[in-house]
Amino acid sequence: MNPTAALLEPEIRELVQEGRYNDLREILHDLPSRDVADILAELDPEKAALAFRFLPHDDAAETFAYLPPEKQEDLIDKMGAESSVHIVESMSADDRARLIDELPAECSQRIVAKLSPESRRVTQAILGYPPKSVGRLMTPDYIAVKPEWTIRQAIDFIRTRGRDAETINVIYVIDAEGKLIDDIRIRQFFLADPDQTVESLMNRSYYWLTADQPQSEAVDMMRRYDRVALPVVDSRGHLVGIVTHDDVADVAEEQVTEDIHKLGGVSALEEPYMATSLFSLFKKRAPWLGLLFVSELLTSNAIGFYEDEIKRAAILAAFIPGIISSGGNSGSQASTLVIRAMGLREIDLPDWTRVLRRELAVAAMLGLMIGVIGFCRVTLFGRMGWFSDPDVSDHYVMLAITISAALIGIVVWGSVMGSMLPFIMKKLKLDPAGSSAPFVATLVDVTGIIIYFTCAIVILRTTLLNPAVPEKSLRLNSEVTVISVDGYRDGDQSLELGVRAIGSDESAPVSRVTIPIDKTARPPAVGSRIKLNIATQDAVSYEPVK
Repeated sequence: MNPTAALLEPEIRELVQEGRYNDLREILHDLPSRDVADILAELDPEKAALAFRFLPHDDAAETFAYLPPEKQEDLIDKMGAESSVHIVESMSADDRARLIDELPAECSQRIVAKLSPESRRVTQAILGYPPKSVGRLMTPDYIAVKPEWTIRQAIDFIRTRGRDAETINVIYVIDAEGKLIDDIRIRQFFLADPDQTVESLMNRSYYWLTADQPQSEAVDMMRRYDRVALPVVDSRGHLVGIVTHDDVADVAEEQVTEDIHKLGGVSALEEPYMATSLFSLFKKRAPWLGLLFVSELLTSNAIGFYEDEIKRAAILAAFIPGIISSGGNSGSQASTLVIRAMGLREIDLPDWTRVLRRELAVAAMLGLMIGVIGFCRVTLFGRMGWFSDPDVSDHYVMLAITISAALIGIVVWGSVMGSMLPFIMKKLKLDPAGSSAPFVATLVDVTGIIIYFTCAIVILRTTLLNPAVPEKSLRLNSEVTVISVDGYRDGDQSLELGVRAIGSDESAPVSRVTIPIDKTARPPAVGSRIKLNIATQDAVSYEPVK
């Protein structure tokens, strides 16, 4: 409701309550029909029906057309079919057909039965077209002239019939059989010599729709050619109606709303949000939410697969949310941009290679930016000594490189997935908007885990994920006390030691480590102190602690 209507609504409610109908008639007469409809929609059905009776006759039909379907039904119930039929008959043919289609069957049948034969014929003809087709949008209220008429004759005809037309901005030219042969803007008639013929103004360059075309094509054509109205023809080329910009704007709004709902992972609502029942909202949201949850369980499975790596370096788990969300966010961005570009007909299926190249370039830049941020964050924490794990403190640079590499890979992969999924959906004859942001994010989460831990395993295999470290109490480069020497014999090339980190409590667990034995050196004795340098499980060296 706009501010004017919101300001007047309490006053109109009070006038109806007090029965001051003369004042009510005055106020309603001066208000635009759209504002009156907004005000009536806020009143109780009984009061709305009472206020509606005081509308000027010419404004009543227009106001009624602006009301939501459920309010129209309430008014018909309160006013009765006899009173309502005059209003319905005064509506434009397309609005009347839309109303009849949305009303309950019993109510619509009563009203149709009371319409005049001509109004009934036109209404039933429009309702005979398939739902969501151009035929359901069109109105038969247009002006058509013959090519052999003079401009003077045409203007006289426009003056006579123009009052009942939906628009006179464009005048249509038809031949003797009723076939469309041109459309001419009204100003050309006014600027032409009255004795010229209509044919002298024709260039036979015009655009048209067929009655069985999808309404979405009317939206595209209206936007492409910037017209206020487009003619509608049947299969033989006969002019049967016109579609005006206001009706097309309603369809465009419905399409955008439906796409936004799908992008959010919700089935499109048929009614306004506040008018939709709680159970309907549940049904619209539950399937997607359940599907996404089941899909997210795959992420848990992927994390469980790398349980050993997380046990060795628990710090890796701390970065999982940020890393996979970066992939999901980049994928959602790419998906949204591509879906909208498809909706505006800026790109189509053959453009997928161009889109892929663009997304790879942009994703690489985005990945580098996010990777640098991740590297700086880990490095800052390492330099400031904010990591509690001493091994992480020793190798925070390698951890930073791992995080950066994973971010670059995941952002690039997420962008590729997000941009290509709409093309795949369209290729399969599905709505590209079905590749919603939550759906893309879920897919990228699973693959993101794999990318992240693959980078970690490759980069950290000699440090934080070194399999040679049997106990977390033993650091990668540790000074230890030898607690036991197991099974050493002369000539052995390796020796298994039981060690405990210097400075640790006597109750601390003893770690087992295998070290190489140099034939020229004596093996370490129990109680001696050595420094272990662990590179891999097969590359452990030691030196005495001085």
